[in-house]
Amino acid sequence: MSKDLRINEEIRVKEIRLVDEQGGQLGIMSPKEAIDIATEKGLDVVEVAPTGRPPVCRIMDYGKYKYEQSKKEREARKNQKIINIKEVKLRPNIEDHDFMTKTKNAIRFLKDGDKVKVTIMFRGREITHPELGKQLCLRLADHVKDIAKVEKVPKVEGRNMTMVLTPISEQQ
Repeated sequence: MSKDLRINEEIRVKEIRLVDEQGGQLGIMSPKEAIDIATEKGLDVVEVAPTGRPPVCRIMDYGKYKYEQSKKEREARKNQKIINIKEVKLRPNIEDHDFMTKTKNAIRFLKDGDKVKVTIMFRGREITHPELGKQLCLRLADHVKDIAKVEKVPKVEGRNMTMVLTPISEQQ
C-alpha cells in the first residue's frame, strides 16, 4: 500500500470494488454506498489498489492503520546499522613509525565497524611514482587482512590515491 492513499470522499471514480475489514468481497458499488457502509461500522473506505479495474477499496480504521505503519517504520529504522566511513591520510614517503600509527588508527576504526578510506596524497613530482602509493596501500591492507578486506582497490584520482577497506564481520 502506498503512502498517498485516498480515503472516503477523496475517492472520485464511478464505481469501486469493496473489501470488508476481514478481507471478504462486498462487490462493486459506488463510493457513496461504500462510505455509507463504512460509516455505519465507524470505519473508513481506503483505496488500496487504485490501478485495478475498478479500483479496489477496503473498509478499515485509517488512523489505526497509519499508526501501525509508522510503528513498523520506526522498528525497521531501529534495526538499521549506520556505517560511517573514516579516513586515514598518508604520504608516499611516510616513516615506519608514522605508518604504524596510521595502521593502528585504521584497525581501531575497522573494529568499531566503520569502513576505512585510505588516501595517499601526492605533492609535486611524487605523482610520477604512483606505484609507491599503491605499495603503501597494499602494505596497509596486508596489516589489516585478518579484520578487513579491500572493497575498492587502490586507484589514482587526481593527486590522490584512494582505497576502501571494509570490516570482515560486516560481510557475514
